[in-house]
Amino acid sequence: MWNFRFWRRQQETSSDPMKYLVVGLGNPGTQYANTRHNIGFKVVDAFVDSRDAAFESVKLGDRVDVKWKGRTIVLLKPSTFMNRSGKAVNYYLQKEKIPIERLLVITDDIALPFGKLRMKGKGSDGGHNGLKDIQSHLNSQQYARLRFGVGDEFQHGKQVDYVLGEWSKSENDQLEERISTAQEFIKGFTTIGLHKTMSNWNNK
Repeated sequence: MWNFRFWRRQQETSSDPMKYLVVGLGNPGTQYANTRHNIGFKVVDAFVDSRDAAFESVKLGDRVDVKWKGRTIVLLKPSTFMNRSGKAVNYYLQKEKIPIERLLVITDDIALPFGKLRMKGKGSDGGHNGLKDIQSHLNSQQYARLRFGVGDEFQHGKQVDYVLGEWSKSENDQLEERISTAQEFIKGFTTIGLHKTMSNWNNK
């Protein structure tokens, strides 16, 4: 005999194979808006603007759902500050029933020259406190991340000042084009997948 309650429970707990979570890392507040550490916010802001959508303040962050080629992309900017990003990421993965393989985190990276873009499917936090907190909450390093190079033009002991500093004029002049390219990683990750996106766009 058909068990409606069992079927309903299956429907409620199963994930939508066309739903993705894309998280831009940064710090909330206008004082951080144009800093290197907030490039994750800038990339998702640009993607959302290109879709004529807008973020709304929700639990643990700002969120908007965007449709792209049959996919639903949940874009998130955590409001928990960079070093506590994991709580928001884990909450929305659970809430939206999105598996970790459909998570993309966008972050700054001092190990890459300014503007260099590189996607990876897994890896260590590389000393990045935002990634470190995410991995602690997810208990996994097996998630995709897009690293946006911000360079390392700082003196010993001045890393925090550098990443929390604003872009130089030269960097600002190039930023729009680099952010535009970063959006292609979001489109690729959610349509053709991680490996093809890496092949097509890494180091472009």
